[in-house]
Amino acid sequence: MERFFQAAAGVIAAVIMWIILSKQGKEYALLLSLCACTLIFFVMFRFLEPVIDLLMQLQNLGNLQTEWLSIMLKALGIGLIAEMGALICADAGNAAMGKTLQILGAVAVLWLSIPLMNSLISLLEQILGDV
Repeated sequence: MERFFQAAAGVIAAVIMWIILSKQGKEYALLLSLCACTLIFFVMFRFLEPVIDLLMQLQNLGNLQTEWLSIMLKALGIGLIAEMGALICADAGNAAMGKTLQILGAVAVLWLSIPLMNSLISLLEQILGDV
C-alpha cells in the first residue's frame, strides 16, 4: 500500500504543478500531465503483477486455454490505454478525440475477442448437435 500512497501523493503534486503551469502555458501543463499519467501507468502495472500471477495459477488449476487468458489481459490493457488516452485528450481540450479513442478501444477489444466468440459458437454447435 505504501506504493499506492506514494503514487497518490505524486498525482496530487502533479495536479498542483499542472495548475501553476496552466497559467503560464498550456503546452507545459499538458506535457506534465502526459508524463505524470505515464508514470502512474507504470505504477499501475506493478499492482497488476500479482493479479496476473493469480490468473496464471487459476489457469493452471482450471486447465484453461492460454489463448483465452492472453486475450482477456490484452483487452484489459487496451481498455486502460484507451481510457488514459481519452483523459489526456480531454485535458488537452479535445474531448471529441478522447471519445473517439474510447470507441477505438472498444472496437479493438471486439476484434480481439473474435477467437473467443468462435470458440463459443463451436461449443454451441456441439451442444445443439448432441441434443
